[in-house]
Amino acid sequence: MKLLLVKTSSLGDVLHALPALTEARARVPALECHWVVEESYAAIPAWHPAVTRVIPVALRRWRRAPLAALRSRQVPDFLRQLRAQRYDCVLDAQGLLKTAPVTLLARGPRVGFDRRSAREGLAAFVYDRAVPVDRRQHAVQRLRVLFGGALGYRPGPDQPDYGIDRTRLPPSVANGDYLVFLHGSTWPSKLWPDAHWRALIERAGQAGRRVLLPWGDAAERARAERLAGGHAHAQVLAPLRLPELAATLAGAQGVIGVDSGPTHLATALGVPTLALYGATDPELTGTWGARQRRAQAVYPCAPCLRRVCRFAAEGAVHPPCYGQLGPDAVWAQLGELLEAA
Repeated sequence: MKLLLVKTSSLGDVLHALPALTEARARVPALECHWVVEESYAAIPAWHPAVTRVIPVALRRWRRAPLAALRSRQVPDFLRQLRAQRYDCVLDAQGLLKTAPVTLLARGPRVGFDRRSAREGLAAFVYDRAVPVDRRQHAVQRLRVLFGGALGYRPGPDQPDYGIDRTRLPPSVANGDYLVFLHGSTWPSKLWPDAHWRALIERAGQAGRRVLLPWGDAAERARAERLAGGHAHAQVLAPLRLPELAATLAGAQGVIGVDSGPTHLATALGVPTLALYGATDPELTGTWGARQRRAQAVYPCAPCLRRVCRFAAEGAVHPPCYGQLGPDAVWAQLGELLEAA
């Protein structure tokens, strides 16, 4: 059976589709999956053994400069790849208006979330068959139900893993034993305070553990350098592409991270991971897996789901919801995770 999966972004959302694909491959042994995904995340589907072809798309970039995309023939080239063959099922696992045209232009019966289940209900009008899925479930479970409805089986009671084949990753940029601290996020309200990170790095050093600090942009690099300053056992890494970051996370003894795509990636790789949540709610889209734990801040307005904290940065801890989620508690929870591993 040939499946075209349309799941384009973001990093965490793409990863959340992998357990459903693992289960689908077990229930439909002849399944062969082609995957349409944003160019930034094109490495991820290729790590799964059920995926035999990755079709990169650049919807984000094309929306910013549509005429340039047409002049460079990027859009026609993508459409040629998309329509190169007919599929037994074209599955839109995104449920957004931006992916509806991609699904519509592909060749094969189109399936997706029904109008009440999709994040943007109008997307459902392009499907030949719509699957009702309870929205009050974690994203991984929702996708399992969607895949089952599309391919003709009921999801089982067991929790499938992400199915990532580590042999498809490049070598890690780090050797030996180390922890990785994922401190960066595009949401200011998700950032754990610098003072907390520095105290955590000190505790790691006292325990004889090395700490690696990846970064994704100039602001994150500056933060990583602030956090590592004065700590010989803390290392700010060189710029990493997504496959290199995955390999580095895969080699870690443990990971602590804020609510971000890289933290989801560490969880997907089966690394003991502690995810820190303040402004956001992990119930429906948080980290998911057997070797992860979510540390949720306790505060009257948490989770506020606001990109920027509404409180002025006047107190000792900002955002203030992280006041009761300090380095001592986080270090203790990481220790429990590592012991269980």
